[in-house]
Amino acid sequence: MGWSLGANNAANIFGPAVGTRMVRFKVAATVASIFVILGAVISGAGAADTLGALGAVNALAGSFTVALAAAATVSWMTRVKIPVSASQAVVGGIIGWNLFTGSPTDFNSLTKIFISWVSSPILAAIFSLVIFRILKFFLDKSRVHLLEVDIFNRIGLILVGAFGAYSLGANNIANVMGVFVPASPFKSLSLGSLFALSGTQQLFFLGGLAIAIGIFTYSYRVMITVGNEIFHLTPVAALVVVLAESMVLFMFASQTLQKWLLSAGLPPIPLVPISSSQAAIGAVIGIALAKGGKGINYGVLGKIASGWITTPISATILTFVALFFVQNVFEMQVIHSVDYKITPGVLSRLAEEKIPPAPISPLTDKSFHNPVQFRSALQKYHDWSENQLSTIFKYAQKDSFNVQYDSVVVHMLTPKLSEKQIRAVKLLNGMSFSYKWQLNTALENAGESWRPRNGTEATLFNEELRKQKEAIFKLFSVPTR
Repeated sequence: MGWSLGANNAANIFGPAVGTRMVRFKVAATVASIFVILGAVISGAGAADTLGALGAVNALAGSFTVALAAAATVSWMTRVKIPVSASQAVVGGIIGWNLFTGSPTDFNSLTKIFISWVSSPILAAIFSLVIFRILKFFLDKSRVHLLEVDIFNRIGLILVGAFGAYSLGANNIANVMGVFVPASPFKSLSLGSLFALSGTQQLFFLGGLAIAIGIFTYSYRVMITVGNEIFHLTPVAALVVVLAESMVLFMFASQTLQKWLLSAGLPPIPLVPISSSQAAIGAVIGIALAKGGKGINYGVLGKIASGWITTPISATILTFVALFFVQNVFEMQVIHSVDYKITPGVLSRLAEEKIPPAPISPLTDKSFHNPVQFRSALQKYHDWSENQLSTIFKYAQKDSFNVQYDSVVVHMLTPKLSEKQIRAVKLLNGMSFSYKWQLNTALENAGESWRPRNGTEATLFNEELRKQKEAIFKLFSVPTR
C-alpha cells in the first residue's frame, strides 16, 4: 500500500515541478522520500484515529487483507495513469471488512471523511487562485529579471515540495498503516534518553519507507499526467499548485493547528486522511480559473473523476472477496472474537443515548461471540439504522479492565494526567470492569477532572480528555483471549 501511494500520490507534490522540467526527477524523489518519512513518524497520528473510528480492524490477517485490496486498487489505477485517492481505497477496504465481519460502520466518521473529500479540492482551488494572483501581482510590480524568476521557481518548488511531502506523510500514512494500528505487534522502543518510538510510530516509519520506494520506482508516469495533461502549467503556476495542495494536506493533519483553532474558539478542522490527488487537481483548476478558465482538458479531468468514483467501490468489493478466501481457503483469522452482552446496565445506558430498550430487552443476559451473530439477533426484533447499531455495539461490547495503580506508570502516560486525575485513578485501585463505559463512569464519579465540560470553550478540553481516557483504557485493559 505504501508503494502504491508513493507511486501515485508523489505526483501531486512534485508532478508540476517535474512536468515543467524545473526539477529533475531524482532530486524530487530524494526530497520527497526524506520528508514523507519525517511527516509520517512525527505527525501521522491525528488522521489515523478517524480511520480507527470508521472500523477497528482488530486482526493482523484482516488488516493485511484490507491494505492489500486497497493497494491493488490503487496500483491498477496507477497502471492506467490515473491519479486516484489512496484515502478512498482504504475507506472502501474498511467498509468491505465491516460488511464481511458484520461490524457496524460509523457513519459519523464516514460523513466527516466524505465532507473532507468534497471540501479539500475546493479549498485547494481557492488557495491556488488567491496565491497565484498575489504572486503574479508581486512579480509584475517588481519587474524581476527572468533569470531570477527561474532560480526563485526552482528553489521554491523544492521547498514547497518538501513541505508537501511532509504533509503527505503526516496525512496519508493513515492510509498505509491506519488499519494495522489496532493489531500492531510492536512495543515502544527507546534508545536511552535520545529518542523514543511508540509502536504506532514504528508502523508509520515502515510505511514511510514503503512510500519512498514507490516514489523512486514508479511515480514518474503519474507525475507527467498531473504536471502536463490536465492544464498546461507555467513554472510559477506549478509552484502555486504544490503550495496550495500542501497547505490543505497540512490543515487536515495538524493536531497543533486544531488545538490552536479550538483555543481561539473557532471550529476545528477534522483530522482525516484526505485525497492528495483531489487537492492537487483542485489546485490546478484554481490556476486555470485565475487565467480565465480556458485550456482545461476536461477529457482528462473526467477520466480522473471517474477514478474517484470507482476506487472506493472497487476496493470494497475486492476486500470482501479477498477476506472470504483468506478466512476460508487459507484459514486465517481476519477478526478476533469479540463478545457482546446486553445487561440491564447496558439497557439503561442505551436509553440515555435515545436507543429504545424494548426491542433489545429479549436479548438480555444473552452472549454473542461475534458481530455477525449479534447484528442478526438485533435485527430480528427491530429494523435498526447503522448509526443505532454502532451505538448498541459500542455499549454492549464486553471488555475486561482491572485497575492496578502504579504511580510511576500513571505519571508517564501520554497525554499527561493532572494530579487531580491521578488521585481519582488511585481511588479505583483494585476494581474490575466488564465494559469500557463502566470504567468511564467510574472515572467521572471519582473526580470532576474526568468529566466533560459544556460550552464552545470546552471543546479543546474534551478532546484532550478523550485521549487521556483512551490511554487509561489501554493501560488497564486485560486480554481476554
